Amino acid sequence: MDWQIYFSAILFITVYAFIVTEKIHRTVVALLGAVLTVAFGVLTQTEAVAAVDFNTIGLLIGMMILVGITRRSGVFEFLAIYGAQKTKGDPVKLLVVLATITALASAFLDNVTTVLLVVPVTFAITEKLGVHPFPYLLVEILASNIGGTATLIGDPPNIMIGGGTGLGFMDFLVNLTPVVVIVFAVTISICVLLFRKRLEVAEAQKELIMNFHSREAIRDYVLMKKSVSVLALVMLGFVIHQYVGLEPATVALLGAALLMCIARENEPEDILLTVEWPTIFFFVGLFILVGSLEKVGIIEAIARKLMELTHGSMGITAILILWMSAIFSAFVDNIPFTATMIPLIKSIGQLTGGALDPLWWSLALGACLGGNGTIIGASANVVVSGISAQHGYNITFMDYLKYGFPLMLLSIIISTLYVWLRYLT
Repeated sequence: MDWQIYFSAILFITVYAFIVTEKIHRTVVALLGAVLTVAFGVLTQTEAVAAVDFNTIGLLIGMMILVGITRRSGVFEFLAIYGAQKTKGDPVKLLVVLATITALASAFLDNVTTVLLVVPVTFAITEKLGVHPFPYLLVEILASNIGGTATLIGDPPNIMIGGGTGLGFMDFLVNLTPVVVIVFAVTISICVLLFRKRLEVAEAQKELIMNFHSREAIRDYVLMKKSVSVLALVMLGFVIHQYVGLEPATVALLGAALLMCIARENEPEDILLTVEWPTIFFFVGLFILVGSLEKVGIIEAIARKLMELTHGSMGITAILILWMSAIFSAFVDNIPFTATMIPLIKSIGQLTGGALDPLWWSLALGACLGGNGTIIGASANVVVSGISAQHGYNITFMDYLKYGFPLMLLSIIISTLYVWLRYLT
């Protein structure tokens, strides 16, 4: 029905506008929009439930529980302090080490959790060294988004793409990790060149770092051993899940249930509070809203227009998606954008009958790396900015923009070359 097409389009644009302007909490407005699609008969309740990708939801919940329990042991803080001491207090080497720890952690953990763990330790170290924290905070933001791009579980857009396409952990690792390593190496090398003169300290200050007691950061050795063991099993499960017929959500939830069972230091209610339920329900609302756009034919119509614009060229379409995703994700939340693009790319596949791999990897690279463009481009960026302000160091939009945006553009240029050479030639 024509009215349903107009209603769905206007409702989606309105919800998106509220998400961007943050006039209403994004979870509230997404859920309200989702319920209205059912209340006005665009979707039945059964269709709304079917529109939710429970593989994505299950994977998010499982990983949030695993990380929530593991962080209580203090193992992440231990790794940051231990890494800093291995540099013997050299501020330039410390920049590289903290960036590397952040990138590696973000590849396997939630980006926000990673920066919540690393940034407070960073302030403790920079205060001892007597250096300005901005260079370290900048590289940690950049590294969290770059590292999160490398794997299926590293960043919400990748989780959504995996859930919507059936692409597995090894698919992401094989296709994205090579370019991520290059982008990370180039980005951190440039940061070292930019900031090395600002990171000179006396030998006496370096010695202060060596006086830290890294083992004191571990609050519970037994919990640490249990958590690390279960996390290792879960990572193994992700590697082999395609070969044993298990979805990533099943692996993550199985690991979460196992760790909850053997940890036993808290009641389930307390552990489940570590799950970011507003984020989970935000995803649910978005899936339903996008489901309404699919049902009324808007997604297919946009796909046809896009194919007309690119004259059906898979190469031009892939590069367009890569750059559009990056620029868009630099200024607004990449989660609703990715939720909209997944069914759009599927429609392109139905229209062309061609292989969609270049489009999926272009979307992942653009949506994840684009978050480095501005201080509001990703949740981790906003969190780092907030923690910095609490410590008396305000990172303004322009302070970050003059470094982050050019580095983001450089990462997308590298990604463009990678996508073109690997998939389109």
